Amino acid sequence: MTGPLFVGVDVGTQSAKAAVFELSGVCLGEAAVPLALHRRGADEVEQEPEDFYLAATAVIASCASASGRPGDVAGIAVAGQMAGVLGVGADGRAVTPYDSWLDSRCRAEVEMIAARLGDRLVELSGCPSMVAHAPKISWWRRHRPDTYGQVARFVVPGAFVAGRLCDLDATGAYIDTTYLHFSGLADTAHATWSPELATGSEVELDKLPRILAPTDMVGHLSAVAARDCGLPPGTPVAAGLGDTAAGALGAGIVAPGQLLDTAGTASVLALSTTAFRPDLSGTLVQMRGAVPGQWLALAYLAGGDLLRWLPEVLGAACLEDLIKEASGRGGARLLFVPHLGGRILPAAPAARGAWVGLDLSQTRGDLARAVLESVAFEYAGFLDVARRLFPDVAPGDVRVIGGGGDDALWNEIKASVLHRPYVRLGRESFSCWGAALVAAAAAGAVDDLAALALSSTAEVDRALPDPDLEALYARRRRDYTATVNLLVPAPEGRPHQEVHV
Repeated sequence: MTGPLFVGVDVGTQSAKAAVFELSGVCLGEAAVPLALHRRGADEVEQEPEDFYLAATAVIASCASASGRPGDVAGIAVAGQMAGVLGVGADGRAVTPYDSWLDSRCRAEVEMIAARLGDRLVELSGCPSMVAHAPKISWWRRHRPDTYGQVARFVVPGAFVAGRLCDLDATGAYIDTTYLHFSGLADTAHATWSPELATGSEVELDKLPRILAPTDMVGHLSAVAARDCGLPPGTPVAAGLGDTAAGALGAGIVAPGQLLDTAGTASVLALSTTAFRPDLSGTLVQMRGAVPGQWLALAYLAGGDLLRWLPEVLGAACLEDLIKEASGRGGARLLFVPHLGGRILPAAPAARGAWVGLDLSQTRGDLARAVLESVAFEYAGFLDVARRLFPDVAPGDVRVIGGGGDDALWNEIKASVLHRPYVRLGRESFSCWGAALVAAAAAGAVDDLAALALSSTAEVDRALPDPDLEALYARRRRDYTATVNLLVPAPEGRPHQEVHV
């Protein structure tokens, strides 16, 4: 089959991935390489920006070669992790490490911004004060002033990689609209920088990049990048989008009421809507989607980190062994609080985790199951808030993507807690497909982005709520919420969450 091909790249936390697609959605080649995550303490987590470029070009070259048609690639777009930042100098090259979304050194700045801006931050940005761009930039200004002085613009990993592909200097640096909520510095509804929020956050506006739409074209592959990617020089590069927005688009989340579960390093539950409605409870973030006029109301926790930690702490050979041991009926009265590195939403950076209700009859399978259930209980709290904020939007089935989406037990648990069917889809590399769709739209090859996204990914199977588990989890969730309210401090000036079952 002939026709244009499009490459989608996802620069994630643990790996960089790329895939090359026909417009029908058929994948002709995909590749992934690991990325190093440097942990220098419980709060300090960084990555090397140049590793992002090297990994991205390596996976692009691999999948383009596998396609057998590298000369037919007509566009590239890069998705990436969203809540962290890095600084580039005047030449567009990195002058800071990537300050990861897992790095919480800026807790004091989070609290400072919350105290100064209060509800105004949420009203304008759609996001409460949390470990994200504004407090991170403020931290660099306060604690690393010499390095901060070398920064011409702060950017996100996807935009950094796209800039390196096109050899952009700092004047070409950008951020696309799907990241604006995490900046804490934007009037997100109007897609402009906010002097009010910048002043309250002690961030200089001239350190911020230009704002673009995901489908804007930012440049073309330089000769050096083309050689690194194994593609023709001059291949168009689109602005791209955040990994959550890319995953939603790739999963066909384009209509109001659709729900997305991204079961990856970050465990994200998102509701698709058509309205920007700031959540003053500090739970839900309002994110622009890839489709014009779409908004995603979402919240998340670090669920993927829990699953990597579990086998090590419980002495299991692998996670799969623990899942098998956890596959009983969930009868143990054991709860787990999953906020080992602080609660992300509602923000409680000093929170930590715990198993509660341990007795001598319990096994490590019971401990593992309690961890899986804790993510489902967190999701239920997110959905309660979404229903209150969007009473005119009827939540539908949950489409699940990410590595955890293949776990039948976890899908059954979440379906039973949320009282919603869980749908698995017939593709992988959702974020890469979403990025490729954006590249195709930027190149003018797609007339209706939403229609193509919805039609190109079919349902494979679904996990239905188990009636017995639904009744059990309705009771257990009340205990879970009471436990979290006891162990995790409520956001200042806010009540603890309530359960609506």
